[in-house]
Amino acid sequence: MIVACRLRLAVVPALLAVALGACSSAPTRPQTAEVGTRAAEHALRMVGVPYRYGGSSPRGFDCSGLVQYSYARAGARIPRSTKAQRARSHPVSRRQLRRGDLLFFNQEGKRASHVGIYLGNNRFVHAPSSGKSVYVADITDPYWRRHFHEARRPLIE
Repeated sequence: MIVACRLRLAVVPALLAVALGACSSAPTRPQTAEVGTRAAEHALRMVGVPYRYGGSSPRGFDCSGLVQYSYARAGARIPRSTKAQRARSHPVSRRQLRRGDLLFFNQEGKRASHVGIYLGNNRFVHAPSSGKSVYVADITDPYWRRHFHEARRPLIE
């Protein structure tokens, strides 16, 4: 009986540690330049795919679905929604921008309601809105310059 109790006392904490470890989120790290470049390349291949609300596949994308899909193809996991992608990233200045960074825009009076992937040379790729297709835009265009909110580098799992 004493041996069984001691065994239980040793096993229970170990099982608890394993169970709690399974509940924690995966460690994250800043996106590397290589992963960002690959994500940007995958997103660029999706130019012409139609916009689809809630879409996250080559059959159709919304903005955050394109970002998540492109990063998954690059071998990295990031959240699905624009809000979660913003939360799981850190700010970078326009001077620090590199391929694969995320550009957030204010649309419809909402902060950071739209996201695209930076390609370099002031260009980004995004899934715009219903009735349109994934395309490359220029951040210096008056519309995008006016609606630009911030640039962020994703934390990847």
